Amino acid sequence: MAAGRALAALLAALLAASAQLLRREASFMISLHAADNVTVMIKLRHGISPSCQINVKNVTRSELWIKPGESTTFTFTCSTPEKYFIMEIQKNIDCVSGPCPFGDVHLYPLGLPRLNRTFTWDVKASTKAGLELKFSTPWLRQIEPGETCPDFVSYNINSCIDTAKVNIGTFCRNGSVSRVKLLGGVVMSLHLPWNSPLTTSGFNIANRASIKRLCIIESILKGESSVTLMSPNYPLGFPEDELMTWQFVIPSNMRASVFFHNYSLSNCERKEERVEYYIPGSLSNPEVFKLSDSQPANIAGSFNLSLQGCDQDAQNPGILRLLFQVVVQHPQVDENVTHLVDLSKEWNMTVTIHFEGWPTHIPLMSESMCLICKDPRTCDRVLTLVSGAVYKISFLCKDLSRLRITAEKGISCFDFRWCQRKIYSLSVPKAITQLPIRLHKFIWKLLAPDLINTEITSPSLKLQQHVPEQRCNTSYSYSIVSATPEMELNVGVFCPGGSIKKIQMRNNITIALKTFGKGFLNESNHQDLKMSFVPHIKDECTFTVSPDPKAKVYLQTPNWPYGLRPYVSISWYVIVPNKQVARLGFSRDRMGVTCETGRAYVNIKEETLGAEETVRREDELLPQPRNMYHNFWVNVSNCKPVDKTQLTLQFWVAFADKQIDLGVILAVVAGAGVLTAIGLTVCCVKKKRKKSQNPMVGVYNANVNTQVPGKQGLFTKGRKNNESHVYAVIDDAMVYGHLLKESNGSVTPEVDVYRPFDGPIGSLPPSPPPFSFRKDIKCSSNTEESPPLMDRDQDTYTFAHQKSGKSEDNGDTSEKNNGDRSQSLLENKEQDGLEE
Repeated sequence: MAAGRALAALLAALLAASAQLLRREASFMISLHAADNVTVMIKLRHGISPSCQINVKNVTRSELWIKPGESTTFTFTCSTPEKYFIMEIQKNIDCVSGPCPFGDVHLYPLGLPRLNRTFTWDVKASTKAGLELKFSTPWLRQIEPGETCPDFVSYNINSCIDTAKVNIGTFCRNGSVSRVKLLGGVVMSLHLPWNSPLTTSGFNIANRASIKRLCIIESILKGESSVTLMSPNYPLGFPEDELMTWQFVIPSNMRASVFFHNYSLSNCERKEERVEYYIPGSLSNPEVFKLSDSQPANIAGSFNLSLQGCDQDAQNPGILRLLFQVVVQHPQVDENVTHLVDLSKEWNMTVTIHFEGWPTHIPLMSESMCLICKDPRTCDRVLTLVSGAVYKISFLCKDLSRLRITAEKGISCFDFRWCQRKIYSLSVPKAITQLPIRLHKFIWKLLAPDLINTEITSPSLKLQQHVPEQRCNTSYSYSIVSATPEMELNVGVFCPGGSIKKIQMRNNITIALKTFGKGFLNESNHQDLKMSFVPHIKDECTFTVSPDPKAKVYLQTPNWPYGLRPYVSISWYVIVPNKQVARLGFSRDRMGVTCETGRAYVNIKEETLGAEETVRREDELLPQPRNMYHNFWVNVSNCKPVDKTQLTLQFWVAFADKQIDLGVILAVVAGAGVLTAIGLTVCCVKKKRKKSQNPMVGVYNANVNTQVPGKQGLFTKGRKNNESHVYAVIDDAMVYGHLLKESNGSVTPEVDVYRPFDGPIGSLPPSPPPFSFRKDIKCSSNTEESPPLMDRDQDTYTFAHQKSGKSEDNGDTSEKNNGDRSQSLLENKEQDGLEE
């Protein structure tokens, strides 16, 4: 078996060697008739080394030139001459002095070697009787310079007027160009690859006719299709003061639209560059347009399009060129249905209706187009509407789901006195949502100068941050980006139905609403995103989070996952619902950043009297999950990180019902009983005083503020600064202290002393010192989970009882922070007793 395989391999090798030897020794004979006026040249490809030669009568050479009337036999010295040589066959045809050979143009001579070859026909003709080249099916398709045809078979057409040559264009097979009429002579070239099976030229010289213009190109379009065409010499300039025409043959039951994709204008001294349309049935033929105008659309049946040049400036001629597309479609069912888009009451807004994927996607030739029309003859794939106007638009599109709407609106504030009380609604206008087209994106650009910031609120729906653990599943979302002069801060992606009630940001803001699916049309009626301008805030961004009871909220730093910018500070203010306790935890045990300059901090602080501030540095472990019984702040401040480290932080807040200790309840009940007894005692004393008929002398403090404490802004004078808590009643016969008289008969009233919180509590977030670090302040080891009610009352009271000796009235020595209007339970009970 092995011997048989070896023998078969040997035979195959011998056959291959024999084939190569036969091919190497194969000879070619080219014989040219003198009357055919054909010349053949074989030469080396450009840039190829002459390692293969042509052998003619045992003489090798690198090129071979065979003239009309000659016959030559030759061989190649290599087995693959197509890698080294190309062949040019040129035929000269004189239609001026002799009869013009009308009919099919043949590939001559036959039996040529298999090389890349170019057939060129140089036809001389008079300018008074131009030539018409007619192409057999499947006709031709024009391509841009540098583009190649799929089968590498291409045609190049040049017009010759006297000594001037104009490149009409390069074409591939399989297109719509059926005829080309030229003024004067023509140089026609056909490029064939060495392995092409093509045996015919594919065109014929039809007849001669006077056309009085540079050329006429006929394009036949059948069914839904499109064709792209270019002006002669494209992308170089169209000849000066020339005229050419494209004829489009379209079935009468179809509609055609013209789109100019690329054009430029020359510098005219006389006349004006323009395009002219001849549309059968039009009342104003020819219809004249500038190249910058929107071109006609929805044309019924065949039409002509002409390009007219001008007399150019000799010193600076410029370039006139044009690339355009003609799209043919069936008449649309709803082409007569118009949609009213009223933007008359909108300001600083643009609405763009475009084809899906615009502007990156260019529809293929076979794709049916979706067109948007401002009137029956002004249509395009992209239509931009501006605010302050009313539009009536229609659509030429089979499937409206392929169309998209992108809108943009600008809101600015340059005088805070004018815009500080204004609330702007960030909702999509009804003029857009009522269109039968999907809204792709609506962008609000909020512009504010220095010291004026932006506040985003969602009062009813609230916002949910899109995080891996809590993804948005709504029909739309908001992408919020804060732009500074240096760089952008991607705040995050948010959707309705969450816990974020308010976002405050510095600098200019861009909010992009993006839709998903068809559900937005129904949900658009419930949008509640609002925006207002506010005074300067301290942090780059501040979130106000107001979760629902028993909710679990995930929050993460902006610019996720690329990390916060250096020296940026972000804060979250979390509102803890009544009768709830919040559990705060971090997703990682460290910040994950290494600082090059400065320090990164995480600060946590409850907003209550006596609250302790928890501070962690980037080189320390983050706090373990802990219970928070009051509203609290979480602040993250970044440093300048070293390369490849970023500050990305995520934390969660969970809520549960607050558990109340039974012992605390009993203590409160007992305290209430003691206060009730004191009240009854005071009442008895007052009755006894009335019986004694002793006159009572009162000293009244005229500085008492009798107004009931209300909002902080109304009750501006703190208890520390006024004496509304000092009221003395002196009885000349006795004082109330006799009720607590000791055995020695001395009287000393009982006095309470309040020890206040040693620092103010405000609405600003905690912030760490920029160049120092404070360790955690812990009063006990169980700070993580303190008793729920014992921690709520941080007031410390001491009682001074009766002492032997002279009675001493200490008064109310309590001090509270300026603006503090809170009163202790004991103070309330005492005042109630005095009022009785």
